Amino acid sequence: MQKDFILPGGPMHVKGGEAIVPNVIKAVEVARSRSIPVIWVVREHDPLGRDVELFRRHLYAADKPKPTSMGSVGAELADGLVIKDGDYKLVKMRFSAFFNTHLHSYLQGAGVNKLVITGVQTPNCIRQTVFDAVALDYHKVTVIVDATAAATPDIHIANIIDMTNVGVATPTLEEWCKSDG
Repeated sequence: MQKDFILPGGPMHVKGGEAIVPNVIKAVEVARSRSIPVIWVVREHDPLGRDVELFRRHLYAADKPKPTSMGSVGAELADGLVIKDGDYKLVKMRFSAFFNTHLHSYLQGAGVNKLVITGVQTPNCIRQTVFDAVALDYHKVTVIVDATAAATPDIHIANIIDMTNVGVATPTLEEWCKSDG
């Protein structure tokens, strides 16, 4: 939910991203009110692109925008999304929040065995994080269907269906708010 992904004209713009910002804000508020730990997973790359996937390194050439570079405006969370005291910020370098990070150990240490996921981009970051969570045997993995987005509704729905097929819960924000989490 960083500006380079959310704002129109951003170098990594996800067409459906801006529309879900209010739902992500609401999901975070509800999570906090339920004492569910809020973890902000972000990308903050080296401005020279040395830690970026090979297929994206061309975006870090001298004349390019350098998406989500550490300290850049584009790496900031979209307006209205705020990391508060008690929240946790995790920096990742690849699609999955679990890949080469300490997220799994952090969650195990906190006794967390259920995950609720929001954000962009459904076929990449969301899906890979979810499939890793399923492989790591988290008891319940939930993707809030209208607090996640992809470049097109068809891509979003196809990926939601795939995740549902491996046991992931996919409620709307309203359904999730009425549930026990």
